[in-house]
Amino acid sequence: MDVRVINELVQKQSAFVDRLTAEVGKVIVGQKAMIERILIGLLTGGHVLLEGVPGLAKTLTVKTLADALQMKFQRVQFTPDLLPADIVGTVIYNQARGEFIAKRGPIFANLVLADEINRAPAKVQSALLEAMQERQVTIGDTTHPLPQPFLVMATQNPIEQEGTYALPEAQLDRFMLMIKVGYPTREDERAIMDRMTSGIAVRAEAVATPEEIAEARSVVGQVYIDEKIRDYIVNLVHATREPKAHGLGELADFISFGASPRASIYLNMAARAHAFLRHRGYVTPEDIKAIGVDVLRHRVILTYEAEAEDVTSETVVRKLFEHVEVP
Repeated sequence: MDVRVINELVQKQSAFVDRLTAEVGKVIVGQKAMIERILIGLLTGGHVLLEGVPGLAKTLTVKTLADALQMKFQRVQFTPDLLPADIVGTVIYNQARGEFIAKRGPIFANLVLADEINRAPAKVQSALLEAMQERQVTIGDTTHPLPQPFLVMATQNPIEQEGTYALPEAQLDRFMLMIKVGYPTREDERAIMDRMTSGIAVRAEAVATPEEIAEARSVVGQVYIDEKIRDYIVNLVHATREPKAHGLGELADFISFGASPRASIYLNMAARAHAFLRHRGYVTPEDIKAIGVDVLRHRVILTYEAEAEDVTSETVVRKLFEHVEVP
């Protein structure tokens, strides 16, 4: 398909984006990057992990997006005594009908917020993993497909490590994006305080539908991505595994394992969605740079040496972006 045709198609299909951002902005002050990343997840079917201290409107943001998109929203508070059945559901006996029926759990929603995911034990995390990967869950001996679109937004608290179970690398890899949610600016905080203490409850109105998101998804898949930019993605991911080959020998001692091939796939998809949100039908290197750190930061596993020297995976990834040649 011609780039001009794709561009026109993207401009038409992405018209709802500005309406949606404005509507969410009536409830949420600031946090534009977080809202945009959640939208990228929705447009590509990729799950999102949010890391930030409590009170930064993570839950409110997801709920507001669900209201504006007319999607079913469920929040699951993860605790150490949670069981897989509490998430996916279970089989119960119906006495009146004399048969077993499946009682569906909170995972059957479009937007599922897994709050403080690192508080739950491994078997609960693996139940969620099946749902995230397969888009289906098994209750008893029956497999049930999950609603579409389906997105898991998980949050983890970076400061309180007592009673938490670190997410296994394999599970972290299933998240397309890991977003660090920071504190608001002074001006934003003043606006948040005034809005939240005014006594007037504001709710987002519906401005788009799940069907529009589904249509937009098919268009995102058609966004043009040049051969050189595809090579650039692979070079970046390859540099996490072989830093010496890219003139980054000093990082070799800090990286234990580089990013998996999932990183290249997700970087390609996320860059297309990033271009779509800017009403563009083609990907530029800037799209890769804008989204790259969020795609790669949780996929680069560091050595003890890096931890000893206070080198974070974010520092490593940013260094790669500075050194790998841009097309």
